[in-house]
Amino acid sequence: MSFATPLFLWFFMPVVLVALLAAPRGWRNGVVAVASLAFYASGAGATTLLLLACMVVNYLVGPRLEPSATGGSTALRRKLLIGAVTFDLAVLVVWKYAGFATQQLANIASVLGADLAVVHLALPIGISFYTFHHISYVVDVYRGERVALRDPVSFIAYIAMFPQLVAGPIVRFREIADQLPQQRTHRLDDVAAGFPRFALGLCKKVVVADSIAPLVDACFATPSDEMTFGIAWLGAIGYTLQLYFDFSGYSDMAIGLGRMLGFRLPENFARPYSSVTITDFWRRWHMSLSRWFRDYVYIPLGGNRRGVARTYRNLGIVFVLTGFWHGANWTFLVWGLFHGALLVVERARGWDTVPSSRAAVVGRRVLTMLLVVVGWVFFRSPDLGTAFTVIGHMLVIDLDGLTETVSAAATNQRVVLLLAALGVLFLPTTPVTGPFLESSRATTATVLRVSVMTVGLLYAAILVASGTFSPFLYYQF
Repeated sequence: MSFATPLFLWFFMPVVLVALLAAPRGWRNGVVAVASLAFYASGAGATTLLLLACMVVNYLVGPRLEPSATGGSTALRRKLLIGAVTFDLAVLVVWKYAGFATQQLANIASVLGADLAVVHLALPIGISFYTFHHISYVVDVYRGERVALRDPVSFIAYIAMFPQLVAGPIVRFREIADQLPQQRTHRLDDVAAGFPRFALGLCKKVVVADSIAPLVDACFATPSDEMTFGIAWLGAIGYTLQLYFDFSGYSDMAIGLGRMLGFRLPENFARPYSSVTITDFWRRWHMSLSRWFRDYVYIPLGGNRRGVARTYRNLGIVFVLTGFWHGANWTFLVWGLFHGALLVVERARGWDTVPSSRAAVVGRRVLTMLLVVVGWVFFRSPDLGTAFTVIGHMLVIDLDGLTETVSAAATNQRVVLLLAALGVLFLPTTPVTGPFLESSRATTATVLRVSVMTVGLLYAAILVASGTFSPFLYYQF
């Protein structure tokens, strides 16, 4: 089940909200937990058992990780933490990367004249996200930053909460632990505040991202001998916009849904295409992922406290992991290495700060955007060959124009929406639209809320009803 389907919009969400408002205060986490497991099972099927198994293991080990547990034995607590994290990572590695790893071994074996079987496992929905939630839980409890959850219903509500379960934001346990008590308040005001944010995300996804998607697909499906300068740039820019409106749209919907359920989920985007450096970009793009890697990988490795060489090493490790976290494909590794290398260069040259002059800011912003667009080509391409073909044609100007297939996909509606979406590249760094829409009482925010809740929501609902929906891009991760 997806947020942008009639089943969710016109049945599941209203039923859950009514049940939540009608339930006694002590039952509200139970409503969230049951609804979340039902939501996940509707799409994940039998792999729901894997999620349940992971929840059981981490729930049981949690209380024994507290500083006061195990008789004060730090060594035993550390062993339990290592065991829990190893279990969580092993589940992720086996289910997400076993096929990729055995495929590489099979390729090597075939060169040597041998035949090796390739493992094929169905990728459980949201496994990358709920694995990181489990790791955050056990680590934060071990560090003493929060106490373990004794109530299994509250634990399920945190791990399986349906707004963020399958594609984030990644909610660190410390960020939500204080919101999980069974007696938390929940009011109609929460629904009223969260729904405009949800509607904004729905418009981003259905009206913009899904409309651009067929054009982007046509560009990247162009055979290498038919690829042109125009198709390469159209595909690269189109995907840059499609991914942003798709993923930031999902995040807005998740945050809005969370608010309607009575939770405050962390922000995930802050005008990333307004960045003036790659360093700035990673402070604004998928912020919950960046914060997770900072807190649980980069800082434990030493961060930037142990000299320049180790800082660069730590950045490299983080971005190799960031790349592979997104998918078992060499294209994601290259994308991660590309961004990691850019961050190292910026730090080494002192280019990771905002320039003082306006002209320099404009120039750096243009350069940053071009580098991000090139990176997205690796991210979108099915293989490295396609990526290098597209990038190669982006660098060589020709006058060949578009193929018949791409021209047919470039309908007037899609071109208009693509040009309108390009406006996001010229927006200032503040304010961020989602939080501004949700909480500001300024006249501009009120006008935006009314527009989204009337024209935007009506048009999005028509598109959903007509069946033009496509899955969220981050569902595959």
